[in-house]
Amino acid sequence: MKEQNSQIKTSYPKLKNAKRRSVDLSSAKLVETCFFSSQEAIPLVVQPRIDGLDITQWAKNNRGLVDTLLLQHRALLFRNFKVKTAQEFKQFVEVTSDGELLQYVDRTSPRTTVGEQVYTSTVYPAEYPILLHNELTYAIKYPLKIYFCSIKLALRDGETPIADGRKVYQRIDEEILHKFIEKKWMLVRNYNNGFGLPWQEVFQTDDKAKVEAYCRENLIEFSWKEDSRLQTRQIRQAVHYHPQTGEPIWFNHAAFFHYTNLNASLLSEFSEHELPYNTYYGDGSTINPAVIEHINQAYQQEKIIFPWQEGDILMLDNMSIAHGRQPYIGERQVLVAMSELYK
Repeated sequence: MKEQNSQIKTSYPKLKNAKRRSVDLSSAKLVETCFFSSQEAIPLVVQPRIDGLDITQWAKNNRGLVDTLLLQHRALLFRNFKVKTAQEFKQFVEVTSDGELLQYVDRTSPRTTVGEQVYTSTVYPAEYPILLHNELTYAIKYPLKIYFCSIKLALRDGETPIADGRKVYQRIDEEILHKFIEKKWMLVRNYNNGFGLPWQEVFQTDDKAKVEAYCRENLIEFSWKEDSRLQTRQIRQAVHYHPQTGEPIWFNHAAFFHYTNLNASLLSEFSEHELPYNTYYGDGSTINPAVIEHINQAYQQEKIIFPWQEGDILMLDNMSIAHGRQPYIGERQVLVAMSELYK
């Protein structure tokens, strides 16, 4: 087992008690930065020093600084800029990204579109957590950046925990790591069995020919069953290397979609091979539940939780930083956008 870091605390003092550091801009000291805890380097909190500072205009004028901070910290939380609408959120994403915002295709969870390429976060029962994961690791093309914007706070809880995938990688047992690197991992999905998203929603079409074309283009094996049911299989790398730094990162959904992490009610209704989702090693062999538990613990040990405030924008290096969701009570609205497709 690789040497493990000390246990991560998942609760933090209020931001006003954190030590602040100024960022000297060429025009003026318009923002300041701090951390929730002296123990952690994520997220870096960026706040305006003056009331009424427009986040989009500031980011546009300081794009180089934003890029530098993101590469250094991998997770930035923009707070007290008073973002209130999906349009304001989208504008910020556009000026801090290269190219257009990405559409959410090859879906694994239900989302609602609230604007052009802006979505609600995963629609999932509030009483359940969403495990830590990086976005679209099961695809051959995935976003380098993912953004979240807190529009409405839950009455209680509902945080978006994060974890550094570089540190998760370091916590995984070398033998387990080697096996995943050698064999890769496989995601098997069964559509239209009465649970989970239908393939029509996943691929955003009713045309089987378009689904087949998408699958071929994206290295997804497919087979049609009775009653227009579909099964897909896709084999992907478990460890990726950051395109700018070359660092190894644990970047996959092998544990997230494994049957042992699914709702127990599903296991009583479907056989293992008919589940909406399940994962295997890339050669089709089963992954021992003990291995999945080891991976779960690696994520848990690196899990960092901070409180949302309305108007917050969380900007993540999607390759480096995993995200999830805590259970919550009441209504909650967090918007999501993705950018900079990478293959």
